[in-house]
Amino acid sequence: MIRLGSNSPTRALILNNFGIEFTQNGGSFDEDSIQTTNPKSFCYEATRGKFNELYSKYGVEDMPLLVSDSVVTSHGELLRKAKDENDARRMLELQSGSETSVITCMIYKSKTKELIDISITTYEFEKFDKIHLEEYIKSGECFGKAGAIMVEGFCKPYIKNVIGYESTAMGLCAQKLIPFLEE
Repeated sequence: MIRLGSNSPTRALILNNFGIEFTQNGGSFDEDSIQTTNPKSFCYEATRGKFNELYSKYGVEDMPLLVSDSVVTSHGELLRKAKDENDARRMLELQSGSETSVITCMIYKSKTKELIDISITTYEFEKFDKIHLEEYIKSGECFGKAGAIMVEGFCKPYIKNVIGYESTAMGLCAQKLIPFLEE
């Protein structure tokens, strides 16, 4: 049993899909306090901030702690969560017919092990259908997602090529976590 330091239903789904038992306790770290616009640095700083907050609250005596964060980058631009429909549209149009990378950082700590990992999954997308794009934005599914993308949903039919793990793009690289889990 591990403690997932995240309120993300997608990260919970990943752990469930990989058969990892967990309890879920997110925090309230303010990502807006991060100054860098470098995608990898931002992702690490957000994960470290969330980890420090939850580690000081829960520690790892009762169970290991896992914290993760993701950002999206396309054309060198850091794409965070969409603020509104126009922001979502702008980010999705930037990625349409282009290359997009999802950067996920995770920190796992137990009493005896610590893993800090930054993984990247890169997608090459076909052009997004404009009607489908508008339906996706209106559905609200794009909100709460880095870069407004959902590779397991809206973006799936537009994937031309992928390098990396889908779990990384969904917010948690389970394949790298599993070897560190305690028996």
